[in-house]
Amino acid sequence: MSGSNAWSRSREKMRLFPELFAQCAGEAATYGKCVAASTTGRQELKKDMCAKEFEALKTCFTAAAKKKAK
Repeated sequence: MSGSNAWSRSREKMRLFPELFAQCAGEAATYGKCVAASTTGRQELKKDMCAKEFEALKTCFTAAAKKKAK
């Protein structure tokens, strides 16, 4: 595997990110609100605190990427 191919694939994925993010704006906002609410004051974000919201965002990104690949 050539290093330049890996970089090309990475750049292509990064170019797609704004479009994928736009398709998942609702899920991203929900996850962001959970993280923000979980870290108010001096609270620290703990593992799995927003796992449900993160999983929804991840699922959305995966589905959007698959649609784009077709």
